[in-house]
Amino acid sequence: MGQSVILHLEQVSKQFSRQEIPAVQKVSLNLAQGDILGLLGPSGCGKTTLLRMIAGFEQPQSGIITIAEQVVASPDCWLPPEQRDVGMVFQDYALFPHLSVEKNVAFGLQNIKKKSSVPRLQKAGLADDRVLRSKEDVKQRVSDALGLVGLSGLGNRYPHELSGGQQQRVALARALAPRPALVLLDEPLSNLDVQVRHRLRQELRDIIKAAGTSAIFVTHDQEEALSISDWVAVMRSGCLEQCGTPEEIYQQPASRFVAEFVTQANFIPAQRRGDVWETEVGCFAIDGNIIEQALNGNSKNLEQVELMVRQEDFILKPDEDAPVIIRDRQFLGRELHYSLQVPSGQELVARTRSGAALSIGMRVNVSVANDAVQVFPAKSKSTQSNWKPFVRVKR
Repeated sequence: MGQSVILHLEQVSKQFSRQEIPAVQKVSLNLAQGDILGLLGPSGCGKTTLLRMIAGFEQPQSGIITIAEQVVASPDCWLPPEQRDVGMVFQDYALFPHLSVEKNVAFGLQNIKKKSSVPRLQKAGLADDRVLRSKEDVKQRVSDALGLVGLSGLGNRYPHELSGGQQQRVALARALAPRPALVLLDEPLSNLDVQVRHRLRQELRDIIKAAGTSAIFVTHDQEEALSISDWVAVMRSGCLEQCGTPEEIYQQPASRFVAEFVTQANFIPAQRRGDVWETEVGCFAIDGNIIEQALNGNSKNLEQVELMVRQEDFILKPDEDAPVIIRDRQFLGRELHYSLQVPSGQELVARTRSGAALSIGMRVNVSVANDAVQVFPAKSKSTQSNWKPFVRVKR
């Protein structure tokens, strides 16, 4: 992820009881200076536990955590949160209701103000301008942080006098004011309404980039992770399923789980017949090299597979003889979502640009560009048993 690594995780694991499956299982990853990493996954996958271990609120059973080239957690070392040079933004913001905005932000500077912290900061090789020596330094740092998040002039207000979006910015300003090496955000936009969330996505990324710090944020919102992050790490059952750029995660999912969770892709059972896959919606020709690579060269897995097709890659055309029926249609402004029913009873979802809408109940021919289809091993034999190939349509 880059030359200067700000965070290094090596085989980090956490289990809360001997009877339970580990909350985090042998997670390893690197984060470069200035990059934003999104931890994405469903509820209970371990992403918040991993974030809390990085912050120092939980101690791993095994593994090594290194921040800014300093080991903060290992079998032989443990540093408390206040010594890790990280800022934290909680899901509920955790602002002090009896303190003004300025005092909330200044609260995050208390540890740096202490003279005892100066040798530690200097030993860590941090810039001298991070050390606060006077009240004027603190006041200027607070002013700079509020300006960075667009709240200049609101320092005398109290949290209850601010909107949800403004409270989120105060929490971010408090985390950024000490100029930490790493900022951790636990679902920072989850308490906001949809319109505010969409607007603050770009603002959040702009603020973090302007601050020049690295950041990790936890989310279960796929679109949020893809839009904000430089890198996305998808977690499942405590394990790191895939880590890559947003484009890699979306366009080249490494597993069926990533494809289903991130892209909400369709999976169509298929049987191989020469150079084509026969499915109940038609025949698809796919490059043999891509197939072999996708299935790790195991030719035994090539007879029955599942084809992954993203919703937006379907091409629908009216055809009275086609086997696919439009069961329902949703108008979503810029897009139309179609629920497609195939002969076996399986339901597929197609997403198209708004335009001439196809009618509910209409039969449609379904086609897909060859390079938009990916191949995965069949989930189980039962998924192949209730359909018959529809071979009239050639792609």
